[in-house]
Amino acid sequence: MMSTGDLLNIEPVELKFTFELKKQISSSLQLSNKTDTYVAFKVKTTNPKKYCVRPNTGVVLPRSTCDVIVTMQAQKESPPDMQCKDKFLLQSVRVNDGVDPKEITAEMFNKEAGHVVEECKLRVVYVAPTQPPSPVPEGSEEGSSPRGSASENGADSATAKALMSRLTEEKNNAIQQNNKLRQELDLLKRESSKSRGGASMIFVILIGLLGIIMGYLLKKT
Repeated sequence: MMSTGDLLNIEPVELKFTFELKKQISSSLQLSNKTDTYVAFKVKTTNPKKYCVRPNTGVVLPRSTCDVIVTMQAQKESPPDMQCKDKFLLQSVRVNDGVDPKEITAEMFNKEAGHVVEECKLRVVYVAPTQPPSPVPEGSEEGSSPRGSASENGADSATAKALMSRLTEEKNNAIQQNNKLRQELDLLKRESSKSRGGASMIFVILIGLLGIIMGYLLKKT
């Protein structure tokens, strides 16, 4: 957020401090001269013991910018609800070209003396520090899981290949046994034409065995 006046643009209009106990904290302002003349400025605060402003007075050259650093002294205790009532007032006035910052006096900002003084009020805002994300330690589960899953996948693949090989072997053996039984069955059929009495029982047994083997093959495949 920026404050736009006739003399200066002031950015931002809120002095934000990331509040931490027992630590000096700084915030910056940028003053931009909108005019073709020299502009002097002065910064005041409602709590001068708490803040250090550098520079607190100065001159902004025509169409130029100037940075002001506001440093809050280290605080021993946190404010209630992180609220701050401190305020700043930035005053600006036109001055003669070529004026030196050391020549700036409080009288230049005296409205009663007829000087046209532009004023901008700035409020102070405390911001709670953000906690950085905790780094993932080396060798953690997240880091090692891809390697572990790769090795497990490799083991599962080897197991599946071994199982398929064994099933294929059993299937081939069963097919061979089936062919052998069919040959014996044909032989028995030929002999049954000569002697139907005794062969009929063997024929029934062989048919049953053939059914069991075929069922086993279907279950495996």
